[in-house]
Amino acid sequence: MTKLDVLSIDFEFSHPKDAFVSCLEGSDINNSSPVFDPGHIVFPGLPRLLSGHTDVHLREGIIRAFADNTPNSESAFFTADLSQVYAQHARWVKNLPDVEPFFAIKSNPDPYVLRLLAGLGTGFDCASHNEIRQVLDLGVDPSRIIFANPCKPTSIIRFAAMESVNVMTFDNADELVKIARSHPKAKLVIRILTDDSKSLYRLGLKFGVPVSAVPTLLMKAQELKLDVVGVSFHVGSGCMDSNVFGDAIGRAKQAFVMGSALGYEFTILDVGGGFEDAEFEKMAAVLREAIDVHFPERKNIRVIAEPGRFFVTRAFTLAVNIIARRVVRTDGNDEETPQVMYYINDGVYGSFNSVLFERETVHPYVVTLNGSFPSSSSLAREPLVPSSVWGPTCDSTDYVCPLVKLPLGLKVGDWLGFRGMGAYTLCTTTQFNGFEPSQVVYYTSGIEGSMEASATRRVLAGMMKRESRGIMATYSAS
Repeated sequence: MTKLDVLSIDFEFSHPKDAFVSCLEGSDINNSSPVFDPGHIVFPGLPRLLSGHTDVHLREGIIRAFADNTPNSESAFFTADLSQVYAQHARWVKNLPDVEPFFAIKSNPDPYVLRLLAGLGTGFDCASHNEIRQVLDLGVDPSRIIFANPCKPTSIIRFAAMESVNVMTFDNADELVKIARSHPKAKLVIRILTDDSKSLYRLGLKFGVPVSAVPTLLMKAQELKLDVVGVSFHVGSGCMDSNVFGDAIGRAKQAFVMGSALGYEFTILDVGGGFEDAEFEKMAAVLREAIDVHFPERKNIRVIAEPGRFFVTRAFTLAVNIIARRVVRTDGNDEETPQVMYYINDGVYGSFNSVLFERETVHPYVVTLNGSFPSSSSLAREPLVPSSVWGPTCDSTDYVCPLVKLPLGLKVGDWLGFRGMGAYTLCTTTQFNGFEPSQVVYYTSGIEGSMEASATRRVLAGMMKRESRGIMATYSAS
């Protein structure tokens, strides 16, 4: 194990991309230049886009914190590998080539993520004025937005009408009345109820009309002279059972038949979100088969989806600092009771919101041990003890990990990492007890010239040029 040396860094690095470590050796930690940056991509008001491997950026961030004596210098921070977002988009296109993704902004409205996906031509699932505004400000055409909130404030419906955001969802008669008054030219998509019992977040508890009630709502829309153009559903966020997509497509087909009986010709099938990363290929296969079975003739039907966490989860890693430590027992006999309590500088009122509200389980890994960056071999030799991990606030419910095995050698000042932190983390952060949201380091991974990294940078460079032209046009007009 190598001790952390501020000016000359010698990492025991086990990752295949060891080459990136040399970028840090002998570097000046006070120099703000990136670790390894083959292209200059920077948007006004945003951090510069760097290059390099995740572990390098984690370590450089920790080294900077170690050398900085200012308040909050050891604050938690994210690393965001945007080439992972690009890779997920490519994975989507490969497995669901006939399904247009409309990114669910609520999962992560990060400005770099939105720019990358806009440049890739995705659509956007928006639920509020601010989300619609964010997308339109990037130059995205309103036709690439679905206002997928079945229960909308009247003022925001009027705003959507002014901005020509026409496609929107509904699931009740009162919503139709509001839309008829505020956006009579809207293109409406009826949200039906499906089985979401196998998902982390059960949206059906709040939204969706039973298929049996679809004709009643469609007749109400006819009465109000509104144009219903399609059917949508959502199997719940973080769906764990791919078979529910097949059932949901079957219900959507019933709604299409009901619409046809009333004279409607639906042209949109919105299959919603819920695409779990680990099960994606299986889910995609079930979805393709179900669409082929229930919609064999779909020449005039546009199939769209609203993936969120699928695109962003794996791209973000969170580094947290152990700010306090308490040994609560010394016997080693009970494996079900924590022996050590660790307090970190992010918690359920910050990036771990899902732990509190959805009882989601997160898994920390060791980044530094006793002030050093350990190799995998040295880490494997460390004795593990039952531990618990707590957030920084004064609330006793700020409980990140109730029971986890961690090395006994972890000390105050050491760092833990959490992978897969890209969805419903930054966007759900509060400032309870005065704790600030974690900052983000943006980069593309892989060696220079790798496909994902190069393609990601090309897309963002194109967006940067587009934005600069817009700024210059505004300046000239003024």
